[in-house]
Amino acid sequence: MGERLACVSEVRAARSRNDTPPDKIAPPDQTTSPDQATSPDQAASPEAPATGSAAGGCGPELAAAGWPWGDPADGIPPDAPLHALLLAASRIMGAFYAGTLTRAGLRISPAGLGVLRVLLAGDGLKSSDVAARGWSSPGTLTSVVNTLVREGYVERRSDAGDRRVVRLFVTDNGRRICEDYQSLAGPHWRDAFGFVSPDDEPVIRKFFVDMIDRFGELIRKERGK
Repeated sequence: MGERLACVSEVRAARSRNDTPPDKIAPPDQTTSPDQATSPDQAASPEAPATGSAAGGCGPELAAAGWPWGDPADGIPPDAPLHALLLAASRIMGAFYAGTLTRAGLRISPAGLGVLRVLLAGDGLKSSDVAARGWSSPGTLTSVVNTLVREGYVERRSDAGDRRVVRLFVTDNGRRICEDYQSLAGPHWRDAFGFVSPDDEPVIRKFFVDMIDRFGELIRKERGK
């Protein structure tokens, strides 16, 4: 929160110095609360010099570029750091994901659908296992599962060998909504990725597989596993 306020102060200072025209300075993100959003300063490389360049920091140059939370018409800086590009891509793809659920008319959140997919791959898992496989926190998972249980997509059952252990199982309704999503939203995803050349797909696929492996390893180390 303090870093975000510092970033806003820096932009305001730039306005007062007339370094950047006011109409070219992107306002702070108002769509998400500061404790939920990843602000431009958080996305900047910690090794980058605090000069306000597009490659790091939260100075007027990055704000003037209007990216990634400002005016898209201003374009993406050519030297934007890779992790900032990935964060922005994830954010906009998450919005698209939620939109596909709305268009399909399905009463489930992206997080709920993600839990169902984990359980479809390993029905009867404990909550802790589902959280670990989905890179989620136990508290967040509990909230999502409570909703899934209330909607009739998941049920909790005590373990036959240890009544203290509770396992999660997908119901018929849960399987059905996953199938419905696949059939109704599949065309939207295929169309969305239609810009990817078949020649480029192997390289892109390898990059994401390597990234998943790499960040999975880093998270396991952070969690002492």
